[in-house]
Amino acid sequence: MNTLLLLVICVAVLACGYIFYGRWLCKQWGVGEGNNPTPAHELEDGVDYVPAKAPVLMGHHFSSIAGAGPITGPIGAAIFGWVPVTLWILIGGIFFGGVHDFGALYASIRHKGQSIGEIINANMSKRAKKLFVTFSYLTLILVVAAFASIVAGTFKATFKDGVLDVAASSANASVAMVSLMFIVVAIIFGFAVYRRGASMLVSTILGVAAIVACMAIGMNWHPIYLSGTTWMIIIGIYITIASVTPVWILLQPRDYLSSFLLYAMLFVAFVGVVGAHPNIDAASFPAFASAPGKPIFPILFTTVACGAISGFHSLVSSGTTSKQLDKEKDAKPIAYGGMLLECVLAVLTLCAIAYARQTGHTKGATDIFAGGISAMCAKIPGCAGLENILYTLLVLTYSAFCLTSLDTATRLARFMFQEFWLEPGQTAKDINSGWKKVMVNPVFATVLTVVLGIALGLTGWQKIWGLFGASNQLLAGIGLLAVATWLGNIGKNNKMFLAPMAFMVVVTISSLTITLIGQVKIIAAGGADWGPYAQVILAAFMIILSVILVIEGVTTLAKKKANA
Repeated sequence: MNTLLLLVICVAVLACGYIFYGRWLCKQWGVGEGNNPTPAHELEDGVDYVPAKAPVLMGHHFSSIAGAGPITGPIGAAIFGWVPVTLWILIGGIFFGGVHDFGALYASIRHKGQSIGEIINANMSKRAKKLFVTFSYLTLILVVAAFASIVAGTFKATFKDGVLDVAASSANASVAMVSLMFIVVAIIFGFAVYRRGASMLVSTILGVAAIVACMAIGMNWHPIYLSGTTWMIIIGIYITIASVTPVWILLQPRDYLSSFLLYAMLFVAFVGVVGAHPNIDAASFPAFASAPGKPIFPILFTTVACGAISGFHSLVSSGTTSKQLDKEKDAKPIAYGGMLLECVLAVLTLCAIAYARQTGHTKGATDIFAGGISAMCAKIPGCAGLENILYTLLVLTYSAFCLTSLDTATRLARFMFQEFWLEPGQTAKDINSGWKKVMVNPVFATVLTVVLGIALGLTGWQKIWGLFGASNQLLAGIGLLAVATWLGNIGKNNKMFLAPMAFMVVVTISSLTITLIGQVKIIAAGGADWGPYAQVILAAFMIILSVILVIEGVTTLAKKKANA
């Protein structure tokens, strides 16, 4: 199979899905009917609820949901061959992930911009909400720990016998410098556009130019060399401030500008595939393959998440995006379109894997993606000298999105913690006194989240990271269930949610059962540290949670059907 032919077929299928299936979903749900005001206007507070123009919000949403997921997922699942991964990306993106993301955003804007937890509370039960929010918060703590550690790892300097190794630390220092300057540029952009009324077009052009300048400066001047632990503390302070800062100051402008890095990465990847269009070598990357001890079901469906369906997306859609949506009609291009654009990135990653294996770039996800794409671009006549530059820029872009996802995850965790203490229909502003006022305080919720996340990041988040794939897809299954119950309660067609929901729940329970059995065997063998014990407890909790929520959801839907 030629990589260009594969890309063209996949893009055509995804475009048809957006046009036809996306249009059908809008008609079934009544999206845009009645000119309903969005929560961003109804509850505007200048901090979390702030209307954003569609391109700006698309930048935030796409940057937050994409991150490194659509790159690492296909690379991890490549052990099963490129055909199963491609089919899951296409089917999952159009009928699972797109529906999931779009449905979560639409349901949230009809529930005051609150999360999936509040939707569960209003349409299922308070107990179900408490369980879901607890689980989501714990998952987000793990995400904060992992991404903080990953970002610190891309920033940290290397020391040998207490002495700085400048040569080995130069690349990381460059990434750190670019990231720090980029934050300053984003803040300036936010003040210019939202407080000085500067032209969005002019500001965007200047902002993108500033990003290019930041990269050029950072690659040649990077005087900051700090240890990983020091960077973890600095990152913790940064995400604490970023999570309580009004979204127009940092979150909106930074994500909007960083989305241009992602668009540029997509463009470079397109150019590489179109220009070089290498064939997929059957020997190095077969159409179908098997991995000893790793069954394709359920592993494929928990490994490729962000490129097909990911529970984290429902938290973004119902957490930050719904609070900034300017017009209801923007929901389809932002949520459904954003998901399918992520699928395109996942397909481009498959093309990169094919060529990376032929050119020897196999040292981790970053090297596979950046190496495969830059090597393809170098095959284009006249571009051979650009390979190293493109490789560096792709690595910088990859690292930048880990920081974006970290910032968003921290804010989402803060929302989850606050909503845990609220009654149906309440917001944090409705709590005026008592101990609940402390619990819903955004600063308290953020500090607690960051302390727990950074502490876990410094003490071994890898020991329980194996549960993330299943927990993320459990979030997806529950998100589908929550929106299905809401649509059923208001008399709208929810059948497009039922099959994906059932499939994701089966995938999750199967994966968790495999993990549970494996970790019990490790404990039985003796000498296990706290990791296997934590995984057993958490896996058992998630299995029980999924069963309880499915029973609640099915009961709700059955009662509605009987009453009808």
